Amino acid sequence: MVGARHSQTRVPGLGGEFALTTEQTEKSVSASCDLPEAAGVFARPLGPWPLLVIALVALVVIAPFFFRGNPSGHDFEFHLNSWMEVNQQWRAGVFYPRWAEGANYGYGEPRFIFYPPLSWLMGAGLGLVLPWKVVPGAFIWLALVFAGGSMFLLARRWLSARDAVFAAALYAANPYSILIVYWRSAFAELLAAALLPLVLLLVLRLESDAPPRRRETAAALALVVAAAWLSDAPAGVMVNYSLVLLLLAAGFAWRSWRALAYGAFGLIAGMGLAAFYLLPAAYEQKWVDIFQAISPGVRPQDNFLFSQAPDVAHHQFNLLVSLVAAAQIIVLALTVFCWRRWRRRLPTAWWLLALWGGLCVLLMLPFSGFIWNTLPKLRFMQFPWRWLVGMNVVFALLATVSWRRWSARAVAAAVLLAALLFAGWRVLPPWWDSAADVAELQDNIVTGAGYEGTDEYLPKSADLDQTDHNPRHLTYAGSGNDQIHVLRWRAQKKIVLATVSAPGNLVLHLFNYPAWKVTVNGRVVAAQSRNGGGQMVIPVQAGENLVQVNFSRTWDRTAGGWVSLAALLALGGWVAVGRRRRPEEN
Repeated sequence: MVGARHSQTRVPGLGGEFALTTEQTEKSVSASCDLPEAAGVFARPLGPWPLLVIALVALVVIAPFFFRGNPSGHDFEFHLNSWMEVNQQWRAGVFYPRWAEGANYGYGEPRFIFYPPLSWLMGAGLGLVLPWKVVPGAFIWLALVFAGGSMFLLARRWLSARDAVFAAALYAANPYSILIVYWRSAFAELLAAALLPLVLLLVLRLESDAPPRRRETAAALALVVAAAWLSDAPAGVMVNYSLVLLLLAAGFAWRSWRALAYGAFGLIAGMGLAAFYLLPAAYEQKWVDIFQAISPGVRPQDNFLFSQAPDVAHHQFNLLVSLVAAAQIIVLALTVFCWRRWRRRLPTAWWLLALWGGLCVLLMLPFSGFIWNTLPKLRFMQFPWRWLVGMNVVFALLATVSWRRWSARAVAAAVLLAALLFAGWRVLPPWWDSAADVAELQDNIVTGAGYEGTDEYLPKSADLDQTDHNPRHLTYAGSGNDQIHVLRWRAQKKIVLATVSAPGNLVLHLFNYPAWKVTVNGRVVAAQSRNGGGQMVIPVQAGENLVQVNFSRTWDRTAGGWVSLAALLALGGWVAVGRRRRPEEN
């Protein structure tokens, strides 16, 4: 296949179109045997109906929000606080926040250095135009529509429009996604799940595209890899390992090492595009207690399917997600009996799907512990059942192909939904927050009361248990008289005028962090950390002291920005050169 030229057919897609080679079109048409006019299935415009169906399915998923309020899952307050914080900092003129001022009840933390930006930028943006009580539902709806749309593009490669829409709806509203929505509130993971179908689609296109178009496909793959890392770090790890597996398997099977090289380039370029986030997050880990992210209770070995945990709440949730995973795995296993249908209807991908799905299932089971301990950074995914996100790509496609009758599909969907509802009712019902609860979160941001921080983002010298949750912005620790005037107290800039009669220290309601740059009367001084609590301590001399504290741009953030810019320019130039070299007809 390498070096061969193919004529291409433009296929209407979801909100656009994508290219299929003549050979693929013939395979797809032959597979669409359920339509009487199969020969013209790809020639007719689809119109907006696939998108409307997917949007309706997403609306059905969030329908209880209109009556019950917002389900308050594990990460609900974390995300809402982040969105509200970013929204407030935008209004104060901080375009790209780094320091979360309200975290740890006003002492702050470098949350926005370590947590990927796409979800909090999207949530804060929705908060500019919508009431906060409806922002979570709007975010979820958009993420589910995006997930369904990406699955539709993948499924449409082989299936008729009706079947592709079913696969899209099943992927958008699969039991694990519903569990994320109602029990976990893992908004970033839900957003990243929309990217997984595109990974497989682009790997397949690397093999099937004519050589001139492979540059564009590799560039698209780079964008998907970057988007995964910028959405959710565990999803970035999942995408990287999944992509390596798919590329190696595809290259070996197709003997298409050039396509493998293009895929590897896309992976590396994608990491480069995300370097403005990845490099600071990697370098500044030494300044926080990052290993709290894999402390007891959130380690992989504590969260395999059906693992036992001493904590009752932990055990209940792990049982819930295990039952959901087991139901999906059983349904997926039933499709094994239809493997000949896989081969016929998914001629270029059935074995890739089987391999990827098998890996996802394997990594959720306890005997895969040695893999989690061996592969770099894999343990930072924390929860093995997160691989359900990848498995659901396989699940949605194979379930659609295996059960051709709509009655069988309805029964399978009903069984999965019943399993989820039963487990949720008997094991762990979801929690709900009213509009008043959401308003209270916003009040804590506006008034400066703050909110609970995150253990793994706490500066190493800090200990919240040794601090006062409600102090003034700062206090003077010294003898004699003092007059303290706070001229500005913003998230990333503090200005204080301190007039004191004797040398002493200013103790700020702020955790010390190496990125803070402190000047007193224009002279840079080294801030200290208060013993026990970790608050910033600034020495001042007798007389008038103009103290400025700025969250400075460290070298790693500057370098990461330049790497991302260089990757973007290099990728754009590479694609542009390929287009100039491309023949007029491919």
